[in-house]
Amino acid sequence: MNIILLSGGSGKRLWPLSNDVRSKQFLKIFTKEDGTRESMAQRMYRMINEVDENATVTIATSENQIPQIQAQLGDDVGISVEPCRRDTFPAIALAVAYLKKQGIGTQEPVVVCPVDPYVEKDYFECLKRLSEAAKAKNAANLTLMGIEPTYPSEKFGYIMPKTTDAMAQVDSFKEKPDEQMAKKYIRQGALWNGGVFAFKMGYLLNIAEAMFGSSDYQTLYDQYAQLTKISFDYAVVEKEKSINVIRFNGSWKDLGTWNTLTEAMDEESSGNATVEGCINTHVINELEIPLIALGVKDCVIAATPDGILVSDKESSPQLKDYVAPARPMYERRGWGEYKVLDYKIHQDGQNSLTKELIISDGQHISYQRHKHRTEVWTFTEGNGELILDGVVKSISRGDVAVITPGMKHAIKAVNGDLHIIEVQIGNELTEDDIERLDWDWK
Repeated sequence: MNIILLSGGSGKRLWPLSNDVRSKQFLKIFTKEDGTRESMAQRMYRMINEVDENATVTIATSENQIPQIQAQLGDDVGISVEPCRRDTFPAIALAVAYLKKQGIGTQEPVVVCPVDPYVEKDYFECLKRLSEAAKAKNAANLTLMGIEPTYPSEKFGYIMPKTTDAMAQVDSFKEKPDEQMAKKYIRQGALWNGGVFAFKMGYLLNIAEAMFGSSDYQTLYDQYAQLTKISFDYAVVEKEKSINVIRFNGSWKDLGTWNTLTEAMDEESSGNATVEGCINTHVINELEIPLIALGVKDCVIAATPDGILVSDKESSPQLKDYVAPARPMYERRGWGEYKVLDYKIHQDGQNSLTKELIISDGQHISYQRHKHRTEVWTFTEGNGELILDGVVKSISRGDVAVITPGMKHAIKAVNGDLHIIEVQIGNELTEDDIERLDWDWK
């Protein structure tokens, strides 16, 4: 199978556990048989490979998710990077052009699905059927997965098939309805539209060529910001007459809100939390201070460096409307992780930002320099190799490094994790103030 996993999201619906760079699909909330934890993305990738060990998996995502993807899925997974957000059709077109660049033939089928549903093995078997149906000689131009509804949901669009066969032609599509209309659709045999579909590569590339004037990967990438911002449904599905749907009646959950996410969690609490006398309540605490919940009913409580949430579970879908844009206070990177400890704007106009960095054993940050800020590194635990303007020296607990604007620098952890308190000082403290340089650690 050739599978494109769509990995987007702003992180607002599961705030404060997720944010722009720490999306829900990377949260390690599921317990495996061996007791270790895995994320939605890891679970999805693992189960695809269990069903088809030769599957080609490509993640369509934004640049800020690359460190998380590489840290969790390794280097074998393909990554199609959106230079900016342009909705689902440009993202899918770019990913298909990426597959063509990797040598996948235009007559090969491609399956597109979200990276974050909570599903079991039968879902992936259905993905194989989608791929086989799309590859067939007389295949429809599009083959969709239609999910058998378990309740009259107002969150999903509905697919109306012409027959009740396992694979049927699509008669029409219905927008997200109210509850009464959803009940009517279900009585008529409607299926949820879970955003899963398959097609031949050449079919999608031809549409991209017609809409954007090119189906070449590099051209699409270079011109991405100017591409029409349009969803796959509007660009393709609504205009296509040749569409089949394959029924799926297995377990399927969209874990997009706290009330649905907690249904899949194995434990009622995690972190430094005490839960006593509570009913249907989940507590997650990533802070070092203790969190105690007593006699609480039907709630979710989450405390992280980004903020604290206390919400009734049924009210949690409203959360997105209340989360304001803010600097992420915690982030996982390929080299380790960091947590923001303090941020201040001083009376003289200078800013200061204090972080705790943990560089994982054997990992390193890129060789880089900054134009606008000074950094002071205080090493509090572990050992490492520090490079300042091409000079390498060993460091350990208690050492301090002052890095001025323009100074080239990097750090690598040696024989264990390396802990650093980093203080940034300057008028402009942004992640954009980085010029990455080449360095051969050997």
